Amino acid sequence: MNRDPHPSMPTILVTNDDGVYSSGISAIRQSVDGLGNVTVAAPSMQKSGVGRSVSVFEPLRLSEIKLETFDAYAVAGTPADSVILAIFVILDRLPDLCVSGFNIGENISTDTVTTSGTIGAALESASYGIPTIAASIQVTDQGDKFDDHRHYEYDFDLGIDLVRRISKHALKRGFPDGVDVLNVNIPRNATPDTRVEITRLSRKIFKTAVSERHDPRGRPYYWIDGDLVQDDEAGTDVHALVRGYVSITPLTLDSTVGLDQLTTWAIPESLVAAVETMLG
Repeated sequence: MNRDPHPSMPTILVTNDDGVYSSGISAIRQSVDGLGNVTVAAPSMQKSGVGRSVSVFEPLRLSEIKLETFDAYAVAGTPADSVILAIFVILDRLPDLCVSGFNIGENISTDTVTTSGTIGAALESASYGIPTIAASIQVTDQGDKFDDHRHYEYDFDLGIDLVRRISKHALKRGFPDGVDVLNVNIPRNATPDTRVEITRLSRKIFKTAVSERHDPRGRPYYWIDGDLVQDDEAGTDVHALVRGYVSITPLTLDSTVGLDQLTTWAIPESLVAAVETMLG
C-alpha cells in the first residue's frame, strides 16, 4: 500500500491517542508539513490511557478517510496498533521520523510515560529505531483530557513551531546518542519567550485513590481517581511545567538501571547541550 509520491523525500508518520479526528493531530501535522511525505495514522476513537498495548486477540480494521485539509488512516485499535499498521501495511517501510500528538493534556512523570497512549505510540515507533517526538499541551481542567477533541480550541502555534524545529534537526542529524524519544510538554499559557528546560521524569504526578460507589442494586463499583502532585524536585518535568516552562525529557527504551543512576539522577550536561542544539 506504499503510496509515497516522492520517494527521495523523508517519510514522516503522524499519530496520537486522542483519535484521528482530534484538533491536536491536525495541528501537529502542520509541524512537519513540507518536511517530507507525511502519513497520518491514528485510532478511530479516543484511546487515552492505553499505553503501548497492542491488539492480539482481535483483528484490526483500517479505513482511509478525508479530513478537512488532509487524508488520514483511521485504525480500529490502539495508538501502538496504528504505528504497526502504518509501518507494515500503509508505508511498507520504516519512516524517517514519527511525531505523536498533540495530546490534549500533559504527559509528565513515570505515571503517564507508562500509561499514555501518546507515549505508547512513540515508544512503539522508537522500538524500530525511528527518531520519535511525543508532544502534549497542558490543560487546566483535567476533565478536558477525556472530552471530544474534534473541536478543541487552543492556539497550537508555539507548539507547532517548537516541534517543527526539533523535527528539522532530527531529519538532518538524528537524535543524540542514547535518546529514543523526546517527550515535549508545553504549558497552557506558553509564549515565544517561555523558558525551555531539559528535564528528567518525576516519579509521580498522581496521588492515586479509589472511590467506591454503588449501583441501583447495591453492588459496589469503583473509579480510579486522585489529586495531582503539585510540585517536585528541580530538574524534573513536573517542576518545570508547574513553573510555566516548556519541558523536554529525553527518553530511552532501555529501562535498565545504569551504575551512574545509582549515585545521581542529574541529566548529563552533554545530553542537555545536545537536546538544546536541536531547538535551533
